[in-house]
Amino acid sequence: MTSSVELISVLETAQIHLQGRMPNSSNATYFVTLGDTEEVQAIYKPLQGERPLWDFDPGLYKREIAAYLLSESLGFNLVPPTVERDGPLGIGSIQHFIVHDPRHHYFTFLEEHPETHDQLRAMAVFDIVANNTDRKGGHVLLDANGHIWGIDQGLCFSNEFKLRTVIWDFAGEDISQNLLDPVQTFMNNVPSAISDLLEDFEVQSMINRCGWLIENRVFPAPSSRYEYPWPML
Repeated sequence: MTSSVELISVLETAQIHLQGRMPNSSNATYFVTLGDTEEVQAIYKPLQGERPLWDFDPGLYKREIAAYLLSESLGFNLVPPTVERDGPLGIGSIQHFIVHDPRHHYFTFLEEHPETHDQLRAMAVFDIVANNTDRKGGHVLLDANGHIWGIDQGLCFSNEFKLRTVIWDFAGEDISQNLLDPVQTFMNNVPSAISDLLEDFEVQSMINRCGWLIENRVFPAPSSRYEYPWPML
């Protein structure tokens, strides 16, 4: 794959080959390959495989797509390309699979890879804007090029602010201007591709979170254990 445009085209149009269900996932999550040569690997999350939740309406796959579009709008490039597809098990999301070493995760990056810390700071800002309620350590991946990616963003964009994340290690630090400037630009003009995937009140809450970041300019600290996901990996 030579460009993100070509990758998106494959994700949107190439034949999907279902390979099997991913282990340890609460919702139906499938590993797939795409195209005649099956060169492109992806994760497929169909609507019909979603487990009902009391605090999120069906359609978590749309939030996966919105998270990708948010990351791109901010210029953070933290979420793998994600599109909507009508796949073998119905409508859902298709996300490019990031080849990674599963032995490594947020906590090992924090301790052993200081060169990733600025990317982790960007992810912390992204998670506040997206209101991520499930940023586990294992949802942070590192590819062979040293790039950090965040996966499993279906539980985002709730109207009620309830950030749950493991990324609290930068609490109290000033947020750099190069992270705040894109947030300011985004809040002044939320792309319709994102707002069309969410409820109006969810979009307004996202704008309010952007405003909080611009006003406070500091990474927040957790106030209770409920602001950590469980399990943490």
